[in-house]
Amino acid sequence: MAIIEAWFMDDSREDPQLPHHPNPCEFVSPDHLADLGVLHWKLNPDKYEEDEELENIRATRGYNYMDLLDLCPEKVENYEQKLKNFYTEHIHADEEIRYCLEGSGYFDIRDKDDRWIRIWIKAGDLIILPAGIYHRFTLDTSNYVKMLSKVVDMVIGCMQLMRLFVGEPVWTAFNRPQEDHPARQNYMINFVQKTRMPLEAH
Repeated sequence: MAIIEAWFMDDSREDPQLPHHPNPCEFVSPDHLADLGVLHWKLNPDKYEEDEELENIRATRGYNYMDLLDLCPEKVENYEQKLKNFYTEHIHADEEIRYCLEGSGYFDIRDKDDRWIRIWIKAGDLIILPAGIYHRFTLDTSNYVKMLSKVVDMVIGCMQLMRLFVGEPVWTAFNRPQEDHPARQNYMINFVQKTRMPLEAH
């Protein structure tokens, strides 16, 4: 399993598509991510249709539904609003499983001390966020091979994601605070309360 790039974010409110490295940069290990319930695999995106490792992951974890999503202005209705929605802090009642086939972007998650960790997802990265973890998503500012347009003078590329699900897909996001949501309560029991008292939403 290749190491994924992740770091604690700074407190700047600048463009969310910037890396937001603090000074000095404090990287986060895959073990720390796993302690928060985040799993990662590095696969070959060029052979996803006949990738035995991907098929094994799907079979082992029961992911029997998948689809492809291009995050591009030409292919997503209300593109700018969708990006804003993705970047609003939220949870899901189920795991979020995403496989990046092209492009790159950031998943931000909260750690046990409520600090933001930024996870840089690139082509070949398959990531699983546990149900109930507070998170958000945005594209980065890289100049992709699949360049499509500029929005407010910021380069917006195209990111192609495979979305995987157990059973029929569920798209519902529950914006913070969601401390009483069953998925959030289960997450707190399984990952946060192992070492400390649960965090209150703010």
